Amino acid sequence: MEMFDDYHETIARTRKPEPESEDERFMLRALELAEKGRGRTGPNPLVGAAVVSDGNILGEGYHEMLGGPHAEVNALNSAGSKAEGAVLYVTLEPCAHHGRTPPCVNEIVGAGIARVVMACRDPNPLVDGRGEEYLRGHGVVVEQGPYEEIARRQNEAYLKRITSGMPFVTLKMAMSLDGKTATRTGDSRWITSEESRADVHLMRSWSDAIMVGIGTVLADDPRLTVRLGKDRDISPLRVVVDGMARTPVNSHIADTSEAPTLVAVARGAPEDSRRVLRENGVEVVEVGSDGRVELRLLLELLSEREIASLLVEGGGELAAGLWGGGLVDKLVFFFAPMIIGGREAPGSIGGEGAQTVEESLKVSVDGVFRSGPDIKVVAYPARGD
Repeated sequence: MEMFDDYHETIARTRKPEPESEDERFMLRALELAEKGRGRTGPNPLVGAAVVSDGNILGEGYHEMLGGPHAEVNALNSAGSKAEGAVLYVTLEPCAHHGRTPPCVNEIVGAGIARVVMACRDPNPLVDGRGEEYLRGHGVVVEQGPYEEIARRQNEAYLKRITSGMPFVTLKMAMSLDGKTATRTGDSRWITSEESRADVHLMRSWSDAIMVGIGTVLADDPRLTVRLGKDRDISPLRVVVDGMARTPVNSHIADTSEAPTLVAVARGAPEDSRRVLRENGVEVVEVGSDGRVELRLLLELLSEREIASLLVEGGGELAAGLWGGGLVDKLVFFFAPMIIGGREAPGSIGGEGAQTVEESLKVSVDGVFRSGPDIKVVAYPARGD
């Protein structure tokens, strides 16, 4: 478990290591470069690259946005003719297929790169060793480099979707020190600090979609827009889990001029309510029966829509459904220095909960951060996998 004063000490929110070799020093730089694309490349990965010769960086680049040139190409273009005979440090295996852009391996070979050091192999079936094989077949030395763990953490959303067909789900909750997300009257503004709310906007800007339940929409009328870190033209999709299509057409989330909105309903949701939402520009999809949205099917649908990173912001019943269904990949809990109390005040995870302590689902605390006066805890489910 780590304790940080701020995120400048980290890459992908893991502590920056102290490099002990030339390979580590230049791979660390490539990882730092990759972070510059966060929030703009989804569902594609974050990738950074550096062209190095005789201990000097000749060119560097990163994957700046979806559909744009890959990190390797940007780094090679930066280096120009000086790339011949140099070493290319890259955080993810170069691609050997034609997707939104041409294969990177062709550019690497064409530039005369002598050695490629990569931090992590790409498990995408279109890559998965093919990039490495192509480079070796054209006389390039390819080595597994340092900091694979950081590279994998950096692309945890991409890796989850590409290997499982499901988005990476981060559950974010804000609560008092005694675990209450609102008072017994439902008042919840604002439990956490300005600094924590700014951090949430940053998390939104890094996500492909943001999800809430209908209870949160009715209680708080949230906008779920991004006011930090990302341009409006690439605002995350807003997703409402709303079995009976109760989302008010005059709510902020139904205003699609701010950001796109998808409302997931179940069979039995009134047709009139669906129609009014659609007329307002909201996409309505049926995923479930008997008035309940099937969360796993909804996540699969979102993955098909190229949603790799999904930020869930509440409330407690939606959190319980995702957590109990084993659908949460990461937890980010903000604790404010206050005690709300009250047996009727809601907690962070609703539902029935575990019957015994032994049956409770365990987590592994990954990091603890200061967030203004609040404490932010980042954890991963500990399911033995």
